[in-house]
Amino acid sequence: MTLEISSTLLARLLNEAANMPDVEVCGLLFGTAERLEAVRACRNVAAEPAHAFEIDPAALIAAHRAARDGGPALLGYYHSHPNGVATPSARDAAAAAPDGALWIIIAGQTVACYRAVCEGAHAGRFEAVPYRIEEV
Repeated sequence: MTLEISSTLLARLLNEAANMPDVEVCGLLFGTAERLEAVRACRNVAAEPAHAFEIDPAALIAAHRAARDGGPALLGYYHSHPNGVATPSARDAAAAAPDGALWIIIAGQTVACYRAVCEGAHAGRFEAVPYRIEEV
């Protein structure tokens, strides 16, 4: 299945990463299985934000509560790799639960989408998710 992302949301992600080139920016993704409808930037509370990301737990808990109360569905997470490539790192793989969450990774002007899917010995592995940009 191909994920649809508006050009506006894609530009927001790219701009956020470009405006903070020395740290991994991060945030939450909302929408449906077919369409990314909103993104919410979050504070990176990692001990070394230049090399890792950890979404502020308060923001994550609030998003889950809002979804339970009828708010937008939380699809997953995004973060940047300021000095890397737009593929999951070993750290990403170690942190990912095999829950089917969407992960968007930004590196420079490249954006890639993945889903955390595998369990067992391969826990935290990702599969690529194709996306289509909707010009708005």
